[in-house]
Amino acid sequence: MKRAAAIAFVVLASAACAAAEEPVASADPPRESATVTTTATTAEPTSERSTAAPSPTAPPAFTSKVSRVSRDRLPYSWRPGCPVHYRDLRLVTLSYWGFDGKPHTGELVVRKTVTDDIETVFKKLYDRRWPIRQMKLVDAYKADDYDSIDADNTSAFNCRRATGSSNWSNHAYGEAIDVNPLENPYVTASGGTAHRNAKKFTKRPMKGKGVINPGDRVVKTFAQVGWEWGGYWSGAKDYQHFSKGGG
Repeated sequence: MKRAAAIAFVVLASAACAAAEEPVASADPPRESATVTTTATTAEPTSERSTAAPSPTAPPAFTSKVSRVSRDRLPYSWRPGCPVHYRDLRLVTLSYWGFDGKPHTGELVVRKTVTDDIETVFKKLYDRRWPIRQMKLVDAYKADDYDSIDADNTSAFNCRRATGSSNWSNHAYGEAIDVNPLENPYVTASGGTAHRNAKKFTKRPMKGKGVINPGDRVVKTFAQVGWEWGGYWSGAKDYQHFSKGGG
């Protein structure tokens, strides 16, 4: 009996020990769960930073510079006998807003007495992001007015006669400018134009990039500094043309 009782005691003691060890084994899962939660929490800020929108960048401010123009910058557009000496002309380097929606730098040659007018007008057009195709000296086209217009080039001084006249053009005095000449062509009284690629722009008013219409912001901006628009002429219309005092 004593031997049987001893064996029973040993069995019961072993069972009790096994039961006591079970909670230790079951403690591992909670530690794994806590680790997963911590990882998920720390990942969120990284996701938020990657989706943040970049701050917009403002376009550069309008700039302009007036300088003397050397004879070699005007190899074709000026010659002895022109109504204004090249020493009385000035090179204006300024910002303009392109047809591509980006800022560019262009050059105009005008009489020294109207440089303030030019800077004032083109600053306002730039601030309003009014588009201009390009702006080079007419000498880039060997002073050929037709070629400059065909390239839709905005230009000013050119020692030449007025269209259809033996008189000097206001361009020869450095007091006129042609703006986007394809979108704003010279149109005869019968409604024709010399440039085929400008024929669709002969009517006014009309919508279009770089197009000038009666009473619009471009016409008003030039009028504020005393420049008149060729689109108001009777008979033939010169929609590209602005000049100091008209003509």
